[in-house]
Amino acid sequence: MFRRLFAALLAAVGGSRRRRVISAASGTAAIGLTVGLLVALPGGPPPPPKPVAHLAVAPPKPAPKKPRPRLPLTSPFTGERIKKLGPVLVAKIDNIVYARPQTGLQSADIVYVLPVEGGLSRFEAVFSSHIPKVIGPVRSAREDDLELLKQFGRPAFAFSGAAPHLLPFIERARIVDLYAGIAGGYYRDDNRIAPYNLFANTKTLLSEARGASKARDIGFRFGPAPAGGRAATSYSVSYPAAAFTFRWSAKDKRWLVWMDGAPAMATEGGQLGGRTVVIQYTVIRTSRFLEYGKPPPFAQSDGSGRAIVLRDGREYTVHWSRPNPDGGTTYTLPSGKRMTFERGQVWVVFAGAWPRSLG
Repeated sequence: MFRRLFAALLAAVGGSRRRRVISAASGTAAIGLTVGLLVALPGGPPPPPKPVAHLAVAPPKPAPKKPRPRLPLTSPFTGERIKKLGPVLVAKIDNIVYARPQTGLQSADIVYVLPVEGGLSRFEAVFSSHIPKVIGPVRSAREDDLELLKQFGRPAFAFSGAAPHLLPFIERARIVDLYAGIAGGYYRDDNRIAPYNLFANTKTLLSEARGASKARDIGFRFGPAPAGGRAATSYSVSYPAAAFTFRWSAKDKRWLVWMDGAPAMATEGGQLGGRTVVIQYTVIRTSRFLEYGKPPPFAQSDGSGRAIVLRDGREYTVHWSRPNPDGGTTYTLPSGKRMTFERGQVWVVFAGAWPRSLG
């Protein structure tokens, strides 16, 4: 009896404990379910962030620089496209009637026309973009050549000689001296009258012109024709014993040259002429060095003054200025803008009142 009562008591206690365990378990499950619902429902608190490993991140590499596009190279003497800047070769070329037709002038970048004794003229031909095989007839230098040459840096200068007192000044000038008495490449053409028959092989001249400066800015500007100017078909200028007329050829797009009333021809064929012609009015005085017992004319290429520029069948009046002999010449329109030349060969004629002492 007593054992039955004790067993019943133990059973009652055990059942109560099991109910408490079940009740506790149910509560725990309810709490877990509630948390799960809170996580699952939108707007609920986010789960705790997972730990992130700290990784070493390399800084971003800078974008490679794009190479600048290379502008086409143009000659500062002609404005035409060239592959590279070449050395400057300047040659004094005769222009007396016995020296015509000349050789190589069609290839020159610039042709300067200068007065000499007797009211005659000679050319100072500047080569760099195009070098012909032969040039000539080569003749002697004058004092005003030295002033004109300074703007080119240290050009190679080909000439046949000079007055005895002038020659030492040329030798000390800032040039590569290609005097015919010391340089190779010169030869006489027996089909012409001496001394108007001295020609030069340019390949030999340039081989002896090491150190000659390359083409550089001498003040010329090239581009479309400016507004203004006036239509012109020809323009004439003269010295006491030499006359030049430049006539516009729409077909050739050049100003063709007539000298002393006749077309100026070249031994290579065709007529001489330039895309741009500059008639540069300047002071013409007498040189310090005698030629045949008298002082020859000296055309100043520095200073300033008035000029006529011919291009594209039009005539422009401009102001020229070269204050520094080591620098180039600027050509300015009345508006103050720079005068632009047509691309191609340029002729520059130095003109002015002839000194009375020269007759």
